[in-house]
Amino acid sequence: MGELWRGLLGRAARLIAGVHQTWRRSLQVRVVTITLVASSLLVGGFAYLIADKITNILLENAKTDVRLRLNSGADYAAKQVYLYGQPQEAQLQETIEGTVNYLAGGDPQQTSGVVVAITAAHHGEIQTRTAPDVDVQPLISPELRAAVADGNVASQIGTGRLTGDRTKYLVYGSPVPTRFGQIELYYLVPLARQDATAADARATVVATGAALVVLLGLLAALVTRLVVNPVRVAARTAQRLSAGLLDQRMVVNGEDDLALLAASFNQMATNLQRQIMRLEEMSRLQRRFTSDVSHELRTPLTTVRMAADLIFAEREEFDPAVARSAELLQAELDRFEELLTDLLEISRFDAGFAMLDAEPTDLVPVVHRVVERLAGLAERVGVPIELDLPDTEVIAEVDPRRVERVLRNLVGNAVEHGEGRPVLITLGMDETAVAITVRDHGVGLKPGEEKLVFNRFWRADPSRARQTGGTGLGLSISVEDARLHGGWLEAWGAPGQGAQFRLTLPVRAGDRLTTSPLRLVPDDARLPFGGPRDGGPLAIGPGVGGTLAIMSGPAADVPTSRTEVRS
Repeated sequence: MGELWRGLLGRAARLIAGVHQTWRRSLQVRVVTITLVASSLLVGGFAYLIADKITNILLENAKTDVRLRLNSGADYAAKQVYLYGQPQEAQLQETIEGTVNYLAGGDPQQTSGVVVAITAAHHGEIQTRTAPDVDVQPLISPELRAAVADGNVASQIGTGRLTGDRTKYLVYGSPVPTRFGQIELYYLVPLARQDATAADARATVVATGAALVVLLGLLAALVTRLVVNPVRVAARTAQRLSAGLLDQRMVVNGEDDLALLAASFNQMATNLQRQIMRLEEMSRLQRRFTSDVSHELRTPLTTVRMAADLIFAEREEFDPAVARSAELLQAELDRFEELLTDLLEISRFDAGFAMLDAEPTDLVPVVHRVVERLAGLAERVGVPIELDLPDTEVIAEVDPRRVERVLRNLVGNAVEHGEGRPVLITLGMDETAVAITVRDHGVGLKPGEEKLVFNRFWRADPSRARQTGGTGLGLSISVEDARLHGGWLEAWGAPGQGAQFRLTLPVRAGDRLTTSPLRLVPDDARLPFGGPRDGGPLAIGPGVGGTLAIMSGPAADVPTSRTEVRS
């Protein structure tokens, strides 16, 4: 029994969910439903008023007819019994019986349904007479009997069985004056015909109202269909346009407002297509220009490099000023060659030609290699590098060259901005992901800078001299390398608290990331009152569709708000 109820409840829940979903998604369903409900209430109210009015008219007509008959009958009965001075007279009972028969139509067995009765509440010697001969006592209430006995004309409506089926009767009573006091005359008129007429009228009104409601529903469905269909077509066309099918257009029929909407939509789509094609062409030319320039600069750079190497090798024989110039030339050529390499890499990313050469790799030696390469720089600027690595291997399917390049950029930036304080590198792993965080305790990021940190050629402080001679493309390339792995590259920073970058990669190439084994916001971060919503630290990471997500959140790893900017 419990399983049956659970099954029924499950079906009911699914049905309600389906109806709710249809209600939310279909404008036509909402308009038709609202029209049907509103018209049903309106038509139902009018139908009730009309049916009630018809019933009241029929009842008033019946009352008027009974009152006329009652007045005439009371006058006739008064004349018939006026000759009798005492209620005990022998002929009085026969006179009353004849009067009742006459008022009932002259036939004691008449079948019109009207019942005439004469009673004498104050004279027990006079027996109640009715025509036809039925018991009217159940239909004459004590209140009505008392009112008529007091000399008043009174009425009531009651239901009972007198001459056949149970029927509703209109009962009217009137006093009849005599020489010995008064007697009471009652008319009991069946309302079956009036009830049948009122029922027919109600049925007719209800049927007409129902037909009107259905007609209004069909009309609303037709009108909303005429309006909703072009909107649906516009929505489908917009979806195709957003999917890249820029040649999609709406069909324009007629010259009304909907046709104007379709024409305007088509004009907008044409302008968007023209602008997008123009931007794509400009982007293509820009990428081609960057790639061509980078390649074309290779040949003169090689020649200049050969000459510079020769001069640099012989610098000991030159004057000190010339020797220093040779050293500067060599350093700038190194930076220029690195810039060309980064530009070529960026052009490959932009063109979509970058390929991932993933293989099972232990990331612990990768971190050690990066630290060894940057040990000289760290010692020169006085920034110690601390490691927090697992004792066991950390194996993941990654491209070791790209991961090492990302870590080299992150650690190099941390050392450059470390302000003489330690830089901590942490490596963590769970069943689905590996993560590496690089934490510095430098000046941190000012409000708003977290939106720019991954932009190409952006520098937090333009007046600050680069210790590493970087190109300004390192973090941009790192973001693309992380995205190529299907991973995340995120940043957190706060003024005076330093910054932390987190690289998260899937353990198996191609898997989708859901969480990271390491926290983005460091444990020693000081959050302001109210948390990040009151201006706390922000984080930047990859979002949906090739975007960077700017996230703010408490010390926990789950962001509380999220916006997106293009990388």
